[in-house]
Amino acid sequence: MILGAHPQTAAVTPRRNLSGPALRTFFRIAELWGLSVDEQMTLLGLTARSTYFKWKKQSDGLLPKDTLERISYILGIYKALQILLPDERAADAWIRQPNSAPVFAGGSALQRMLSGQVADLFIVRQYLDAQRGGWA
Repeated sequence: MILGAHPQTAAVTPRRNLSGPALRTFFRIAELWGLSVDEQMTLLGLTARSTYFKWKKQSDGLLPKDTLERISYILGIYKALQILLPDERAADAWIRQPNSAPVFAGGSALQRMLSGQVADLFIVRQYLDAQRGGWA
């Protein structure tokens, strides 16, 4: 911590610095994946449409830790897909494809991610990392 910095300010500053870029990147991925507003809200953990549209318009502010965690998993999923499937269209379409892997039970990765639980985002990320030979 910086000498003389207020402890609460020191803890919030990195999150504030990450919030804008995280939102802008999320909305770009959502566009590439063809996500509806409702799907985006679920992935972000939102229930209020007003909050979603405020974030979409402003793309700044201070996001809750939960939202930053969700976006972090989505960024990791996106990156892993770009590595595994170098064809961008195939990578972006993969999340909607039925999948026979046990973690998806015949459904798509997006269906799993839309359960609303952060843990399901983690599971999809973990699955893709394992597929590319990363950490399981």
